[in-house]
Amino acid sequence: MDKQTKRLSQNLSTLILISVLLVSCSAEHHLNKAIKKGYKCEEVSDTIQITSVDSFPVIVNDTIVWQKYITQKDTVVMWHTQYIPMTKWEKKIEFKLKRDTIRQIQRVEVAKYKSEKKSKANIWLFVIGFGLGILTKYLLKYANKAL
Repeated sequence: MDKQTKRLSQNLSTLILISVLLVSCSAEHHLNKAIKKGYKCEEVSDTIQITSVDSFPVIVNDTIVWQKYITQKDTVVMWHTQYIPMTKWEKKIEFKLKRDTIRQIQRVEVAKYKSEKKSKANIWLFVIGFGLGILTKYLLKYANKAL
């Protein structure tokens, strides 16, 4: 490679690099894109008043008297409230978690219902069996006398 072609290739690569940097997306472009998708960044501020009590000595007629001095200072507190939109993957995970918790609650409720139903059925089974036992006792008692 001779010097002229080498210099030409360096200039060409530099020109390509500069053009890529000048044409690339700005921060404002990405902010506008995020706002379209639901991003919100709001500056919220609040003013707090701070009252402080100071005292300093004052000489009055050869005696030292402490004088109270009350000052008020205003302080502005700022914070950012922002909403960051979720990606499709995060939305999918959140949906699956909600679905699974609903299924777990449903299974617990079904199990509670079945256990209550079984306990009621067992009580009625006991009452019916007790009644049939007393009935057969009387039938057998009268059947033995008749024979």
